[in-house]
Amino acid sequence: MRGPAGAGPGAPIPRQRQAPPGGPRQDYLEAFGEDEDDDVFAPRSGVSAHASDPYAPVTDWDPDTGVGVPSETDDDAPPTGVPAQAKGGKGRTFTGIAAAAVTTVLAVVVAGQVTHGREGAGIGTQSATDQARDARDSGTQSSPSGSPGVATLTYAQAMAEKYPLSATLKASGKFDAVPGVDKAPGTGQKYTYRVDVEQGLGLDGELFAQAVQKTLNDNRSWAHNGARTFERIYTGKPDFVITLASPGTTAKWCAKSGLDTTEDNVSCDSAATERVMINAYRWAQGSKTYGDQIHAYRQMLINHEVGHRLGYSHVTCSKSGQLAPVMQQQTKFLDHDGIHCLPNPWPYPGS
Repeated sequence: MRGPAGAGPGAPIPRQRQAPPGGPRQDYLEAFGEDEDDDVFAPRSGVSAHASDPYAPVTDWDPDTGVGVPSETDDDAPPTGVPAQAKGGKGRTFTGIAAAAVTTVLAVVVAGQVTHGREGAGIGTQSATDQARDARDSGTQSSPSGSPGVATLTYAQAMAEKYPLSATLKASGKFDAVPGVDKAPGTGQKYTYRVDVEQGLGLDGELFAQAVQKTLNDNRSWAHNGARTFERIYTGKPDFVITLASPGTTAKWCAKSGLDTTEDNVSCDSAATERVMINAYRWAQGSKTYGDQIHAYRQMLINHEVGHRLGYSHVTCSKSGQLAPVMQQQTKFLDHDGIHCLPNPWPYPGS
């Protein structure tokens, strides 16, 4: 923990992937034998909860205001064969004529199939183009694979989704810094930070980095009234490193600062190190206290742990129906000593 216990937001803060369709009609096939050595129909190549306080952050909800609202008010191989040899002169003559006729028909069929295949490819390309344009115009982006009809979620949609991740996961322990820079948008005291994501989580690191920047520089957050501004860097020495890590790795880094996050599977500011640890299980799955309001929960998670880095300690609400202070351990509890607090992700929720 950093700073005096119970210090409020106003206190001074230290830095810190077909075979071709169709084929000859069945009566043609019956007229001729099969020979696997000559496959005229072979496809072209390539088609194919609060009792203890080990240090952690982290109902109805209004997503626009980002504050809790009281209930009363808040996924046949193509046919093969060549003409068979008939016995007898007449048979051979008849067979020769029939073979010529069939060969001609088959040539037309195959040619038609090739033409159809090309037309189909053209249609597919046009459809993908149209869909990409529609996705762009609607404010979404096409998927990384370029698959027609598949679009990525918007930021708000992605932040409203929960993602699968085990509560007991212990990943690689190795981190990748999220590439890129997000300039500080304000003129207040500037804090620089880097975003690291543990390898093997299967979570969207860019979404996490975007959420950190948006959250910290919101006027309801620690940037309130221009007091501070936050800048994400990729190289150089940051003031702190916000780290998304598996529960196992989170516990290891928090223990470096004498903090036990294992009992409630929470996050911490590992003050003896450069890392503010965000437990990936909580980031992916949230908490019972916030229910399905995962977007707001993630904002609280960021604000709470960075609040510790800035020097704030744990506090609780003092009256039923009040918004929980962002420095309350909301992942664990909203109710305490007969008092019911409302979920709140912001240091300055009324701003």
